[in-house]
Amino acid sequence: MEKKIRVLVAKVGLDGHDRGAKVLARFLRDSGFEVIYTGLHRTPQEVAMAAVDEDVDVVGISLHSGAHLALVPKVINYIREYGGNPDEMLVLVGGVIPTDDIVELKKMGVDEVFIPGTPISEIVEFIKIKLPEKRKKNES
Repeated sequence: MEKKIRVLVAKVGLDGHDRGAKVLARFLRDSGFEVIYTGLHRTPQEVAMAAVDEDVDVVGISLHSGAHLALVPKVINYIREYGGNPDEMLVLVGGVIPTDDIVELKKMGVDEVFIPGTPISEIVEFIKIKLPEKRKKNES
């Protein structure tokens, strides 16, 4: 039996808009993923610790507060600090993110940014294709 892909869906900071994160979490679960949802108002430390403790394959960070350039790199750095390896997992960001910031987030280690209106099936396919590719790349 193949191990299910484990996905952490996180709401970081003071952003209280969680409808999209909840819909995504449910769709991912219904698509065969094992999903852990952190709930609202988590610190970067809490999200990173959950990612490491739960040994997730994917960290999905949902932000609508505009604090993505400050909070996302903190999550990635704390994952490393707590003994995880963000190079072996997908780091995804979703929310209202300006195009210029998408480029910056990718430079910081984010694998993909999904803006509102992205079909959830596209996110599922991205995970299924890119996670094995990223792991294979990091094995070499």
